Amino acid sequence: MRTLSKRNRLLLSAVGLFVFFGAWEASVRTGFLPSGMVPAPSSLWQAWLDEVHGGFWQQAIVDSLSHYSLGLLVGSIFGALLGLLCGMVAVVDGLLEGIVRLLRPVPGLAWVPFAILWFGLNTAGATFVIAISVFWINFYAAYAAVRSVDPEFYELAAAFGHGSFWGRLFKVVLPASAPGLMAGLRTGLGQGWMSVVAAELFGVSGIGARMMQASSLLATDVVVVYMLTMALLYALTDFLFGFVSSYILRWQP
Repeated sequence: MRTLSKRNRLLLSAVGLFVFFGAWEASVRTGFLPSGMVPAPSSLWQAWLDEVHGGFWQQAIVDSLSHYSLGLLVGSIFGALLGLLCGMVAVVDGLLEGIVRLLRPVPGLAWVPFAILWFGLNTAGATFVIAISVFWINFYAAYAAVRSVDPEFYELAAAFGHGSFWGRLFKVVLPASAPGLMAGLRTGLGQGWMSVVAAELFGVSGIGARMMQASSLLATDVVVVYMLTMALLYALTDFLFGFVSSYILRWQP
């Protein structure tokens, strides 16, 4: 099967977006979609300008980035570390297996009441919800990456005097599992933005809170503006992470 060049993929992507927004605009203008419920794309520019002139858009981004960044950092670090530990140490894996199976199915939104009780209506509560959502992605990515390491690598490391836990960690596990760890981190970038709205549902300032305020006033154009804002922020963070990942994994062919 032939693959498309990067240039052709970008061109097709632009065409797809043009068709999507064109069909959306036409559907609203012809009445196929009710204008009171779905805003036309042509109305979004003015809605965005109003948010910018009022200072709401900039402040919402700053607030959400603070929750997102801290939650992503905490969830990624603890998730990856625990995943590495469970993958390397069978005793720890066995002890935590039941706890993991019990807590993993609980969605991040279910932790919102506890976030309010434990931290209150502040940045810490929103950070906690985001961290929980990111934690499991990185945990399983790290765990699977460690479990997939060829056992012969451990034997080879031991033969060269690196048979200790730290020797295996730095000489075998981290280099061999780096692609899996980076994939987990990249997936967590998207999951973190998906969790921002849930984390801000209970009144913490940010993009999610601004969306809820707009929806309560039936300002659907403002809601869509912040939906697109979140999509663009994710695209930007993913783009930047791509450079970081390429540099760390530059040894790959």
